[in-house]
Amino acid sequence: MKTYGHFINGEEIISPITFEDLNPYTGEVYALASHGNTDDAKKAIIAARAGFETWSSLPPAERERVMLKVADLLEANVDRLTDIIIDESGSVIIKARTEVLYSASLMRAAAGEARRLYGDTFPNDKPHRLSMVIREPLGVVAAISPFNAPLSLLVKMISFALGAGNAVVAKPSEETPVIAVELAKILHEAEFPSGTFNVVTGFGAEVGPALVESSDVNGIAFTGSTSTGINIAQSAVKTMKRMQMELGGKNPLVVLKDVDIEEAAEIAAVGAFFHGGQICMSSARIIVEKEIARTFAEALAKKAKSLQLGDLRNPQTAYGPVINARALEKVKRHVNEARSAGAEILAGGDVHHGLIYQPTVIWEPPRTCSAWCEETFGPVTAVVAADDLDEAIAIANESDYGLSAGVLTNDMVRGMTAARKIRCGAVHVGMHSFQSDSMAPVGGFGMSGFGRSGGHYSVEHFTELKWISLELGKTPRPF
Repeated sequence: MKTYGHFINGEEIISPITFEDLNPYTGEVYALASHGNTDDAKKAIIAARAGFETWSSLPPAERERVMLKVADLLEANVDRLTDIIIDESGSVIIKARTEVLYSASLMRAAAGEARRLYGDTFPNDKPHRLSMVIREPLGVVAAISPFNAPLSLLVKMISFALGAGNAVVAKPSEETPVIAVELAKILHEAEFPSGTFNVVTGFGAEVGPALVESSDVNGIAFTGSTSTGINIAQSAVKTMKRMQMELGGKNPLVVLKDVDIEEAAEIAAVGAFFHGGQICMSSARIIVEKEIARTFAEALAKKAKSLQLGDLRNPQTAYGPVINARALEKVKRHVNEARSAGAEILAGGDVHHGLIYQPTVIWEPPRTCSAWCEETFGPVTAVVAADDLDEAIAIANESDYGLSAGVLTNDMVRGMTAARKIRCGAVHVGMHSFQSDSMAPVGGFGMSGFGRSGGHYSVEHFTELKWISLELGKTPRPF
């Protein structure tokens, strides 16, 4: 068992107090991590302020070079990092390996953005005046990342901020601290200046306030629950921080009657059960035109029952455990409430083993129960019937969330009609509700957050616009 420290100003610093990082599949202690506090956060912020001065002054080509080296190192360490993600987060091997490779892709995309901090000029009505607009980095960005994709989501949060010239202090989930520290070591090996990227491990209640409330932190990137996001936003607005919030979702998948039902069920199963439903964009509400609704639900249930669970390193295993016992209790509560309310459980509905819950399909739950309205974050999806496309869209929009959606149809007119009318940050026609692309703007409507991450949309978020005017001649004065 190894003990991991914070990574501050280019050094790993092990605290005298540690906490256990558990393997959710075996229940055993995977590693010990340093238990961060307010002082650790303050030290990281001080280091980041100094690192920002160095990093932001480098030419774009140099920032690009260093970030491309990070991408190369991520790929060179793919097997080692994959093993860490499997053991620390309970991911299956295909998901963990894909996460590492996607992180390398994100770094390359962000490296290219370092050269594209474009400004502008514009004409004005004052004679002899030249007006220009430039982009400048915010300064220090605090990145508070979740456990479910502990490497790729952290990389997405930091890479474009770094490409734009910012420095970062990261606070990873207490469930997955190790992969964040390993990422910091890779950035250091790639010759990132000391202090440019720092990691403080520990618990949100002890580390978070110091990051969110500090006047030396200029921006917040957060991915996690809506309730936590609201608390962060309420504190961060006091110092007028720029915020990028990707919060919860209860994402609809609309299935129209022209689909191949078996193929649609295969697609829906991936959307609902990938990583055990522990994805903020998972397909948790499935709305099907009534002509095929029951047949589709039974096909989905059949697929769910066929999924293989178990060895995380077996490529045939569909998914692993939920992250902890608290998460499992929430999944059980949602399913039991739906069952008690009269919904039919077509597949699953019980614990498979340990923290692994069976892939569960619920038929026609009341649209007021928690399994339909609240984010379950487990391998549970619910299917309801809709009379037609208009009702399907209306049901899809019956949510405070608006993160992502999918529409399965072979009719592109109906598909695009749904895409335009469903109120979500992303709608995927011909696919389930979660997709990844390093250049796409990811984020939500309503209680799913604000701001967008990915490509130049992130760069715009983590830079400030500055108008500069230059007098080239004598301008008339009012007095």
